[in-house]
Amino acid sequence: MFSKILSILLLLTVTLAEIARYDNYRAYELIPKTSEQLKSIHELQESSDSLIFLQISNHIEQRSLVIVAPHKLADFVAVLDNDEITYRIVDENIQNQITKQFKSLKQKSTSTVDWTHYNTLEEINSWLDDLVKKYPNKVESVVGGKTYEGREIRGVKISFKKGNPGVFIEGGIHAREWIAPATVTYIANELLTNTDEKVRSFVENYDYYIFPVANPDGYKYTFEKDRFWRKTRKPYGKCFGADPNRNWDFHWHEAGTSSSACSDTYGGEKGFSEIETATLSEYILSLKGKIHTYIAFHSFSQLILFPYGHSATHAPNHNDLQAIGDAAAKRLAEKYGTRYTVGNVYDAIYPASGASMDWAYGVAEIPLSFTYELRPNGGFDGFELPEKEIIPTGEETFASVLTLLEEGKKLGYHDNNKNCFNLNKNNIFGKLFKIKNC
Repeated sequence: MFSKILSILLLLTVTLAEIARYDNYRAYELIPKTSEQLKSIHELQESSDSLIFLQISNHIEQRSLVIVAPHKLADFVAVLDNDEITYRIVDENIQNQITKQFKSLKQKSTSTVDWTHYNTLEEINSWLDDLVKKYPNKVESVVGGKTYEGREIRGVKISFKKGNPGVFIEGGIHAREWIAPATVTYIANELLTNTDEKVRSFVENYDYYIFPVANPDGYKYTFEKDRFWRKTRKPYGKCFGADPNRNWDFHWHEAGTSSSACSDTYGGEKGFSEIETATLSEYILSLKGKIHTYIAFHSFSQLILFPYGHSATHAPNHNDLQAIGDAAAKRLAEKYGTRYTVGNVYDAIYPASGASMDWAYGVAEIPLSFTYELRPNGGFDGFELPEKEIIPTGEETFASVLTLLEEGKKLGYHDNNKNCFNLNKNNIFGKLFKIKNC
């Protein structure tokens, strides 16, 4: 009996030891003033997996946020001082923030999705099942793909009548960005329960394919092992995972991605090397001709982005995407005054090839493809947005998404009667891709 108890205690000790802690890790804000300093910051990003970049500068005077392991502090600060990079410490011990957030999770009184707390993968999947049971004539369970660890990428299709054009919504492709799945589930709930007559008359003219967690393995890992995990969980030598938003096979590995498997922006061995992106892309292609709008949710920076990320070259319908994004951002600000910047990825944030949104636009030929980088605008607590901000984020984002769809409709990007894109003479994108079966 004693030996059995000892074995259990040893197992518990090993399990606890496997949980990543960030005691005495510091968070720094860096502001490059010259192109040489900007280059130095990018070299730091690639230099060590003991530096976790939450934001990376792409322009002079643009902020970087980085978490630094205790044993790297001296060398890190020496580089900053040597290169005369302006910096400040924004958090002396980030473990305090993590401990506070997980303490709140343990105090949650219910195991269902309620938007007053962040929710586990199991809670989200159970809630999706409940939607199917509660709304059997409107909600259908769908599986968008598989994961390395054998999980399903779970979602729902919400449909109010036949013949509607489709909207594809994904969140949680970056595991640590918890506000993204929370916002996606909030939007799904609003689509089904919002009683405003104007909202109902509009939302019921679309079908919605909704996937709150596009990276289930990684998302679960953030709750159980490492709060700041970003990638998938496929092993690559001594490192794990690829960045699933750098792995889509459209201009793969051309910009803003790393060749190091230990890097948070590792693009994988090749485009679609990750089963998550490969299988989800197959599902999206199975819907080709039904989807006119693709929306991905990330955090943080308060941005509404559109293609391209691999190049500064403007997309064929750049002006339309800018106008739609501007209208959506304006509507979002009306609720709480939250200000979003709108632009193409390459210019508005940084070069980033292999993203789901760009692939949806360039390969799946979805003409309205956007990414929301949700609250906050900045600060170290970007991935640990306080729970009190979940509902306000959901409210303002839902209103913004409705405007985004409405503006797309005004510009003739879909036709409710034909379940395809309205290829009138003004639709440049329709001419470019020669969409058929309309």
